[in-house]
Amino acid sequence: MQASKFKRHNAVVILITFLFFGFKSEKISPKLQEKIDSAIQGTFEVEEFTMERIEVPSDLNKQTPSEMGGENLFKITSLGKELGYIYVGVAPSLKKTFDYVVLLNPDLNIKKSKILIYREDHGRQVGSQRWLKQFIGRKSGEKLVYGEDIDGISGATVSAKSMTLAVSNVLESLQVLKNANVF
Repeated sequence: MQASKFKRHNAVVILITFLFFGFKSEKISPKLQEKIDSAIQGTFEVEEFTMERIEVPSDLNKQTPSEMGGENLFKITSLGKELGYIYVGVAPSLKKTFDYVVLLNPDLNIKKSKILIYREDHGRQVGSQRWLKQFIGRKSGEKLVYGEDIDGISGATVSAKSMTLAVSNVLESLQVLKNANVF
């Protein structure tokens, strides 16, 4: 009887441990980190840099349309100089998701946006720099509307709408953080 209680207790402890730690925000995968590094190097024209995670208090994160906690918002520096910021996000496509980044100047204007990993067979046009350049120069707090501020893209409507909403939410979230003196 004692052994049975001990086994049940251990099983409950293991289950609780799994549930508690199993849903913790994921770290950036090595493949994604490699693509992030390449995007930073190409955009800011540097070889060496550091990414410093920006801590966002959970009560402030609840006020933002984009998730700002975890492994998605970083300050980028090189040789002691602030280059800007990077937001790493995931957005839905038709059936799957895609990973994207928004690279920002120190004044929180978009320097570049890029789709890093696209998992669909159709709609890859959303990753073209020709279409993505529409986001360059957009400012924190700005709200973007697909089809008005950002042109549509044939064959990638769902992903293009999703990317537009994602970037708009990031810009609005950055303004919330700016108003709270996070930057």
